Amino acid sequence: MKSTDAAQLFEALSSDVRLDIFRLLVKHAPEGLVAGEIAKNLNLPSTNLSFHLKAIVHTGLVRMEKEGRFSRYRANIPLMLEVIAYLTAECCSSHPEQCQSFRAVCAVPPGFLPPPPHTANK
Repeated sequence: MKSTDAAQLFEALSSDVRLDIFRLLVKHAPEGLVAGEIAKNLNLPSTNLSFHLKAIVHTGLVRMEKEGRFSRYRANIPLMLEVIAYLTAECCSSHPEQCQSFRAVCAVPPGFLPPPPHTANK
């Protein structure tokens, strides 16, 4: 992933509304939600919702599929994981023991984070 691509993704999530939408869709992965369900869950007017959905769909973080007269939105989980990998790819690369100690005290549940790249193939 290029830094310009990552920056575009972070820019799309820099709005608290868009971040809430994305987190809701991640929670409902892989099925996703139709626009009305998103609006209801987040108490958003449909015009406001469509503005924010357009912004995150444009980045590829969310995909939209037509289902008759409804639009279903799904979080792009592989892209989300690619962004996480981009951010953590060189974490403590010269001191893997430090990276492990950070993982031990972080709030992320064990097993969620992939092993550090320098130990993944050992």
